[in-house]
Amino acid sequence: MTTAPLRGISSMATRQVLAHLVAGFAQQSGQQAAIESVGGVDAAKRVAMGEAFDVVILASDAIDKLLAAGHLLPGSKVDWVHSGVAVAVPAGAPLPDIETEDAVREAVLAARSISVSTGPSGVALAQLFERWGIADQIASRMVQAPPGVPVGSLVAKGEVALGFQQLSELLHVQGITIVGPLPPAIQITTTFSAGIGTQSQQVDAARALLAYLASPTAEDAKRKQGMTPA
Repeated sequence: MTTAPLRGISSMATRQVLAHLVAGFAQQSGQQAAIESVGGVDAAKRVAMGEAFDVVILASDAIDKLLAAGHLLPGSKVDWVHSGVAVAVPAGAPLPDIETEDAVREAVLAARSISVSTGPSGVALAQLFERWGIADQIASRMVQAPPGVPVGSLVAKGEVALGFQQLSELLHVQGITIVGPLPPAIQITTTFSAGIGTQSQQVDAARALLAYLASPTAEDAKRKQGMTPA
């Protein structure tokens, strides 16, 4: 008997790696899964409003909130990947120095326009700019990427001179140059986790998918997408 595909939702940051891993899971188990990738804020809202998903794959804190609110099965949370932030400029543009915290601060101050994501890394960067005391100074030059729209696409179009986003989301964007990761002193690492929706009719299959995402089999795919296993 063929079971129905698992239905899942994730944030955009894990879209590429999930496509690869879901295909690997189907090949290994025979169980198909359809994961919809949207802006993380929108994904969490849809789950919170009662939309039924077998698996929900978001930043760890978002999963914690959905668990606390009773939208995910207690004890179903699995941490499966860590993702760090990188810096990008339009292809052909001069590469700023981002080797140290001070260098990144100077690059931000010098940029004609800056963009960060709407996700956890964007929130952390906004806090960093506040800590540096430059938030007001650069406010007029900040370009907010709409939910679900990659910062890299704005950089590629020339709408943004300096873009910050998770490396996994920048790797496949044409028309940009990835300058490199943020230096260790200010690197922002997001842990992505998964949980099982309380309305799931295929809990065992969902558990098997989450176990696969966190397994050693998945490690190569994560590293190829600029992430590290959790």
